[in-house]
Amino acid sequence: MEIKKATEAVSSGVPTAVQLEAINAQAKAQLTAEQVYVFSLRLCDDQIDRDQERFDTTALPGLATLFIGKTGIVDHRWSAENQIARIFETQVVKEKGVSYVKAWAYIRRGGSNDEVIADIEAGIKKEVSVGCAMGSAVCSICGSEYGTCGHLKGEFYDGQHCCAILQDPVDAYEFSFVAVPAQRDAGVLKALGGRKKNLQELAEEFGIQAEYRGLFKEAELGRQYRRELENDVVRMLQSLDLGADHQVLRSVVKSAAAEDLLKLRGSLEAKMAEFLPVTTQLGGFAEEKAKLESGFLI
Repeated sequence: MEIKKATEAVSSGVPTAVQLEAINAQAKAQLTAEQVYVFSLRLCDDQIDRDQERFDTTALPGLATLFIGKTGIVDHRWSAENQIARIFETQVVKEKGVSYVKAWAYIRRGGSNDEVIADIEAGIKKEVSVGCAMGSAVCSICGSEYGTCGHLKGEFYDGQHCCAILQDPVDAYEFSFVAVPAQRDAGVLKALGGRKKNLQELAEEFGIQAEYRGLFKEAELGRQYRRELENDVVRMLQSLDLGADHQVLRSVVKSAAAEDLLKLRGSLEAKMAEFLPVTTQLGGFAEEKAKLESGFLI
């Protein structure tokens, strides 16, 4: 899942001496303060976004480092002609309980770039989004890999809001000026390091969430039946007093195929019926009744 997360740029103008030094670490030719324009922007934060996902707070420092030196483009169009800025410094900031990556970028003054700078100063080019790759996403409810547990983003479980927590930063690509960040392409490109999409992600992508939920419920019934089948087999094996440890029996039945467990349960039921026949507390009643009734026969 590619990630794009909406944020905004904050103008600042002329770089300080320290900032200029950091800028020149990115440039091949030595630039002067008059040649560049700097601005700050807020990149990734740890809050739930409109896609019901959030960055793990512990992942932000790694992302901050990865964004240093990355380019600023327009509308996420990856081409050299769209490069207009570059990040030269980042840090993780915490304000009012929210942690986020703050970055500083520079633009070379002159030509068409002056129009971009003017738009930033005027508040027209204000919203940006970022592209990055994350190594994993886990469910906020149970901590499992998202898509494997059945919990759905945006739903509530015992009062807890379910979301996918993005962890393990892999790469940072770029930040981009966008026209309408509220749209899907202007959000955060949810990238998970190029891994294959799981079934739940595909269901969301193709709009078949209802079918996915139905399949998941059926699968859960199957898992429940499997657990009951394993419990039956272990119980009967222990009843036969084979001397095997309970954990050993559990391990054996867990690795067996469901078809084999069904056959084994049938065999064990037959053996138990042979060696441990079912008796009732009133087993001798019929015989006693016959004796009593025979006393009246002439």
